[in-house]
Amino acid sequence: MPSPRAKIGVLVSAGPDRASFHHAVLFAGAALGRGHDVYLYCVDDGVAGVREPALQSLRARGLKLYACAYGAHRRHLPVDDSAAYAGLTVVSDLAASTDRFVSFN
Repeated sequence: MPSPRAKIGVLVSAGPDRASFHHAVLFAGAALGRGHDVYLYCVDDGVAGVREPALQSLRARGLKLYACAYGAHRRHLPVDDSAAYAGLTVVSDLAASTDRFVSFN
């Protein structure tokens, strides 16, 4: 991991039924535990996991959680305050402005 208080970007396209989703949650939790600022964006099937208790508990610990609004609408999922729903421009901004950017597919 990068130096103390690094900005870490995480992209999750795997749904909550996949091991990749849970690896992303564990990775984000470990980064938060090390004092990093963590920004997690759920896209594609990942939007179905926004309300997962493990992910929401990370939010309570300081995770900045984003989700693809288009992906939520296509999957008939509610767009509410469980995440900051936004477009893919946010992914571009996160990739450009974080010290490390990882993807879980």
